[in-house]
Amino acid sequence: MKRLTAFLAGLMLMCTAANAKVRLHHLIGNNMIIQQQTDVRLWGWAQPGRTVKVSTSWSNEVATAKTDKNGRWLVSVKSPQASYTPHSITFDDGEKTTITGVLAGEVWVCAGQSNMEMPVKGFWQCPVEGYNEWVVESTKHKAVHSVKIPSIMRSEPQDDAECEWKECNPKTVADFSATGYFFARALHQMLDIPIGIIEANKGGTRVESWLTKENLAKHTSDPVDSAAIAARWPMDYHRSLLWGNGTFNPILNYTVKGIVFYQGCSNVGDPGDQYSQRLKLLVDQWRSQFRLGEIPFYFVEIAPYHYDDVNGDNGARLREQQWKAAQIIPNSSLVCTADLVYPYEFTQIHPTQKRQVGERLAYTALNRDYGFESILYKSSSYKDMKVQGDAVFIHLQDNYHSDAPFEDIKGFEVAGDDRVFHPAQARHFWQPGGGYWDEAIRVSSPEVPHPVAVRYCFRNFQLGNVKNGANLPLFPFRTDNW
Repeated sequence: MKRLTAFLAGLMLMCTAANAKVRLHHLIGNNMIIQQQTDVRLWGWAQPGRTVKVSTSWSNEVATAKTDKNGRWLVSVKSPQASYTPHSITFDDGEKTTITGVLAGEVWVCAGQSNMEMPVKGFWQCPVEGYNEWVVESTKHKAVHSVKIPSIMRSEPQDDAECEWKECNPKTVADFSATGYFFARALHQMLDIPIGIIEANKGGTRVESWLTKENLAKHTSDPVDSAAIAARWPMDYHRSLLWGNGTFNPILNYTVKGIVFYQGCSNVGDPGDQYSQRLKLLVDQWRSQFRLGEIPFYFVEIAPYHYDDVNGDNGARLREQQWKAAQIIPNSSLVCTADLVYPYEFTQIHPTQKRQVGERLAYTALNRDYGFESILYKSSSYKDMKVQGDAVFIHLQDNYHSDAPFEDIKGFEVAGDDRVFHPAQARHFWQPGGGYWDEAIRVSSPEVPHPVAVRYCFRNFQLGNVKNGANLPLFPFRTDNW
């Protein structure tokens, strides 16, 4: 009997010790990248009413927090300057837990749908250009770490997700988001510090998939009940609310620098300015939830794609909404991808040229957030026009003093009062004299003797060739509102 009593007592002590040990959020783990030189949030769970002490290898300060009735706790610690020095963090609620390999650097969220989710190894029948090259040179970027949040749906916001940080190397890089990796890779090359990316995305999702129940109810007609959502959207990847609850909500306590976003294909066909307004709503929501202020939001224009009609314009109208969104979302910037598809990819929703997409996002961040003003990141865009006789003269902005090519410009169309667009001849126009219209792009067509409107690559799949002084493509545009 005494032996049984002693055994039970020992078992109770073991259970008490097991229950006492702090449990960390899965994002708080070995090889994590923390945002440098700021107040970094760390959090997890322990027994209700316990005090959790957090100490770091880079500081003598100890942060403490008391768990709430549900066992939750959260502390903030001052993070060090970025470096390749591995750090450790110890959590103590009566029993110590230590994580190692922690690096201070820059942390960005990679959000969106399948073109952000698409890994370096590509999807089935959707390769990423240069795959072997990226595997071979991945050894140069071991300080790029990624954590993939499982893409799951939940009816209620989730606090945690099964995930782990992975160091970039030939065995892991294939599974990194291609766009996210090339973004991080370029930052790592330029800044020479660790870069962390948090991949929270899901292929096929609409912008509404990431909105909260409150925002959906207030600003959309989408249902917010799980059964009604499933009935409304038979394809699970189109469903509202549920992806944000399961895939994005778990990361909202993490301290990040900003968000890069590639999404929009599933919203093609949205009327008016609905998409641009809802994207702004989503950015406002995420900034509020992260509680980090007006963090940068850089997003990618959907690439040319046939959308069941190469000459249709529903894809072009979504790109136009993305352009409008960039004008109304503070601290945002849109990356143009009009040149990053090959002619044969008109039925390929996942174009192969992902390196350039990630690098253009990185150019944006390097200029706007890291002080590299010599890096040119803007694509040129339409500014204004003037009709003179049978020609329209187009003036662009953000062209860095260059509209190229000088001759044989492709992608323009022109229409008269009949609203029928015809392929146009376009060339660089320059005339001495110092007048405002002495330098422009002259657009005309023998089919349109009295032009009133011009469009550039304003079709679902139409490739132009206008680039600016940074060799970045001209944003598709139209001068009409038809």
